Amino acid sequence: MDIYMVGGAVRDRLLGRPVNDHDWVVVGATPEDMVARGFLPVGRDFPVFLHPDTREEYALARTERKSGRGYRGFVVQTSPDVTLEQDLSRRDLTINAIAASADWAGAQDLFDPYGGARDLQARVLRHVTGSFREDPVRILRVARFAARFTDFTVAPETMQLMREMVHDGEADHLVPERVWQELSRGLMEARPSRMFDVLRECGALAVILPEVDRLWGVPQRADHHPEVDTGVHLMMVLDMAARLAAPLGVRFACLTHDLGKGTTPPDVLPRHIGHEQRSAKLLKGLCERLRVPVDCRELADVVAREHGNIHRSADLGAAALVRLIERCDGIRKPARFDEILLACECDARGRLHFEEAPYPQRPRLLQALAAVQSVATNVIAARAAESGVTGQKVGELIHAARVQAVAAWPGLVSADGT
Repeated sequence: MDIYMVGGAVRDRLLGRPVNDHDWVVVGATPEDMVARGFLPVGRDFPVFLHPDTREEYALARTERKSGRGYRGFVVQTSPDVTLEQDLSRRDLTINAIAASADWAGAQDLFDPYGGARDLQARVLRHVTGSFREDPVRILRVARFAARFTDFTVAPETMQLMREMVHDGEADHLVPERVWQELSRGLMEARPSRMFDVLRECGALAVILPEVDRLWGVPQRADHHPEVDTGVHLMMVLDMAARLAAPLGVRFACLTHDLGKGTTPPDVLPRHIGHEQRSAKLLKGLCERLRVPVDCRELADVVAREHGNIHRSADLGAAALVRLIERCDGIRKPARFDEILLACECDARGRLHFEEAPYPQRPRLLQALAAVQSVATNVIAARAAESGVTGQKVGELIHAARVQAVAAWPGLVSADGT
């Protein structure tokens, strides 16, 4: 058998980027050969094995034949007769279809039948063969790579091919789990906005995320949003989240916080009264459709409903601050509350000419939370019990103590209660 390093490990080494894991292709072997050498079979749909020592993945060279719609509509063939070039031909992009010998020492050891090294130098994302059209997940992968490799462009012929795939209905058959997998990865790339630029250009965004797609062309008040267009603002918010190294939940909340603006009646534009609740309703349907993890879903829901109130929190008094913290469940989940505030900071700074502006609401609300947390609720509850006070009255006493603590916190609330 012959073993080759393939895919991202070769690509990233050529680009001088860190290589976090390796993928290997084995040519000329059978599953029985692999097991006999101590490899552990783990592939469900095709033969993939874990190395007995390194635990890295080794896949038998294979070919694929289209048998139906979508990501799962393939018949996979593996045999010792499948060549390395045949295996590479089924890959998505030329930059991912480069192989190197297991003891790779330099460029002379590359096997590059589709010009991937050339496209790396030219900074081009180009499909390998026409078989690209057989798997709609590849549309998402191209968009994700555009977000990662920010100076790469999508080859015109590849963009045209993706448009044809969308037109032919291939994107309608994307599996929700794979959409979320690629979307979440793309959100965590260096410039997430590029993923959505590519998806919009080929028409796929309207299919997989229509709630997001309809935000382009929706105007906002120029005094609040100098960039005016809601879709443009959304992309600025996402890139600000990347700039601030926000975790996935925050970035997803940034993506979905303004969904309701896409359903604002035309006669009230550019104002968006009540868009927060509309955003939360649309978010629910989107999360159910894509099976978004609960933690991302819950964080995004709070940001959608409360980001306007958090932006206005500089004008809130002690009682209103406590109510806001309670609605955000900040007392019970303080770490998530900080992530909610980070998403709001990304929203505030994701505007034209506001990129470097401070966001005092975040430290102020964190101080308010610290004041709330300073209240010894167990002591209040014990004293209430001694006095025969129970039930809702205890909660009211605790709430009042929290308001008092916020009002007394140094520098947090002014003399007039704001």
